[in-house]
Amino acid sequence: MKTKLIIFLCLIGGILKAQDRPLQFYRPNNQQGINTFETSKKDTIPFSGLNVKIGGNFDMTFQSLRAHNRALPLTRDGYTGNVNSLMKLTEGFELPMANLNVDVQLADGVRMNLTSYLATRHHEDTWVKGGYIQFDKLPFLHNELIDAIMKSFTIRIGQTDIDYGDQHYRRTDGGNTIYNPFVENYIMDEFATEIGAEIYYHHPSGIFLMGGISNGELDPVVNKSTKIDAATGETNRYSPAFHGKIGFDKQVNSDFRIRLTGSFYTLNSANNNTLFGGDRAGSHYFNVMQSQAIYDVDGDYTPFSGRLNPGFTEEVHTYMGNLFLKYKGLEFFGTAEDARGRTITETVNRKSNQYAGDLIYRFPANKENFWLGARYNTVKAALKGYSSDITINRAAGSFGWFLSKNIMAKMEYVSQNYKGYPVSDILNGGKFRGIMIEASIGF
Repeated sequence: MKTKLIIFLCLIGGILKAQDRPLQFYRPNNQQGINTFETSKKDTIPFSGLNVKIGGNFDMTFQSLRAHNRALPLTRDGYTGNVNSLMKLTEGFELPMANLNVDVQLADGVRMNLTSYLATRHHEDTWVKGGYIQFDKLPFLHNELIDAIMKSFTIRIGQTDIDYGDQHYRRTDGGNTIYNPFVENYIMDEFATEIGAEIYYHHPSGIFLMGGISNGELDPVVNKSTKIDAATGETNRYSPAFHGKIGFDKQVNSDFRIRLTGSFYTLNSANNNTLFGGDRAGSHYFNVMQSQAIYDVDGDYTPFSGRLNPGFTEEVHTYMGNLFLKYKGLEFFGTAEDARGRTITETVNRKSNQYAGDLIYRFPANKENFWLGARYNTVKAALKGYSSDITINRAAGSFGWFLSKNIMAKMEYVSQNYKGYPVSDILNGGKFRGIMIEASIGF
């Protein structure tokens, strides 16, 4: 028994010691990972053998929101009462969310990631989010020319976040809220995990390029489709999706950084594309603008409350421009997006536009463990079955504090308004507003 205890303590000691060893070409899961986008090509950490890092994220959120609408009363078979009557909200804690992160340094310049959702609003049980292998070097090829080329290239392969736009680097992802100065993501949340590969080229000037290909699906399928595409009149086919990015990212001097990127994602046909609905964690605004009558029967029937999915499940062509400026503690992050797409039963593409701007001030100098923030986010979209465009506007202000590099607390005031919805729609004249308080741990 004593021998087993000694072996166990030695193993635990080895794991804890490994946790202190840094990983190569890696984004930390704590405050140090803020304003990191694609990982750097700076080769500053020597390889010292197989290195396993077990990390995680956990958040607890207190919600105090109120919602209103002006929709006409409506009844529906299977439900009791007015399905356009909103849920009555009160103050309370939401379901805590947690992630498990496993990162492994497999070889010099070769790293693997596996992330699982331990508990989220959308999936309360444990689900594997995805994983990838990243090559910043190819040491197993033993070729000096390839070694020299790889000083400028990064290759990522797996089922992982599609690198479309820069906002997904700043979003809340289940229990991981460390990178987001606000509680929620954009109204139109561009996030999906798909099987594919991405190749990056980094130039010392700060210019970089990325090209990627994926299967265009969150849930891969191998069975042949029997559905007919209304636009072509032919049996639906599953074509690959392509995405790319071009950008410039430069720390001009010790005080000023500029980053400007343009990106696209395009897919001609799919079984069920989820670029705007691929989040398996769900919104952090619980039950806002939801029907009490439908909730009584179906439970939390829309875990994405407060967001808009334009429904481009068959075809999608979308473009995004991002600007990031940081001068000392003052940051600006802006987004302009044009998205077009359709479902399999539609013959022409619809259009959605999104604009957003974040203004963040982090202080004090050289530490930046406090911040004040303001965000404005607006979406205008043509939705299936609607005769005119709808608009959703959100304004939010936040105050946050990093107690340590791994512990964060933030408070947000949010106000969101819905315009252009027909009087028979539950979102007609809709609005919600209130306070959110969130604590988060990342390591």
